[in-house]
Amino acid sequence: MGPFPSFRGNKYILVAVDYLSKWVEAKALPTNDARVVVIFLKSLFARFGTPRAIINDRGTYFCNEQFAKVMLKYGVTHRLSTAYHPQTSGQVEDLNQGLKHILERMVGENRASWSEKLEDALLAFRTAYKTPIGCTPYKLFYGKSSHLPIELEHKAYWALKHANFDLKTVGDHQKPQLNELNELRDQAYKISLTYKEKTKKLHDSKIKNRIFNVSDRVLLFNSCLKIFSGKLKTRWFGPFTIALVFPYGTIKLSQPDGPNFKVNGHCVKHYIGGDIP
Repeated sequence: MGPFPSFRGNKYILVAVDYLSKWVEAKALPTNDARVVVIFLKSLFARFGTPRAIINDRGTYFCNEQFAKVMLKYGVTHRLSTAYHPQTSGQVEDLNQGLKHILERMVGENRASWSEKLEDALLAFRTAYKTPIGCTPYKLFYGKSSHLPIELEHKAYWALKHANFDLKTVGDHQKPQLNELNELRDQAYKISLTYKEKTKKLHDSKIKNRIFNVSDRVLLFNSCLKIFSGKLKTRWFGPFTIALVFPYGTIKLSQPDGPNFKVNGHCVKHYIGGDIP
């Protein structure tokens, strides 16, 4: 995300979120080039291990030789989101908006101090209840609820409890906790699947069934366009010609003054001539 007002040389925020646990990692950075992205990823790999796959947008900081070499070295599958279809990375897109909102409330009038508040914003995200997993990311990650500052202030029971276990007692105490953590993660996985199925069903019910064929002329919806020269300016642009139709809703568009590119079929509609609506 960014650029933001410069604070101690930092202008950007690089964000990563785990697909299941919703655990968030973010770092304030001076630039958004390939070098800093690779360093950030290596630090995540060193702390959490390598993931099966990474999904990101088509920015040049992800689509480059240096990034590809790191993915190959660690055996990580690199997947790119579909152009003009931010829903592919909807989890990160929603997170970015939420992170911006929290930072805006924290910094107040002194907007330049945003990077000082980043860790506090991450704490808020990690300890917030998430409906898709049925608990907080912190609890799913560590197997226990986070001790919040307000609990320290009001002397919560755990803060007053004196623990002085011998080795056997520690083992007897820890084993049920590990079993509980495994059960919690299994339960979160099942809740996540159920939530996604319901969300998909609702989403699919609102989709208009359009049939596209090669050589059809279509208009493309640009959901990334947010700044208009006029209030009534359209987000549809084109027309483009369909070069290829793939299974599961993906189509390839051709344009006279540029390369062909793939988009999601939900982002296009038939062009029947005349002015673009």
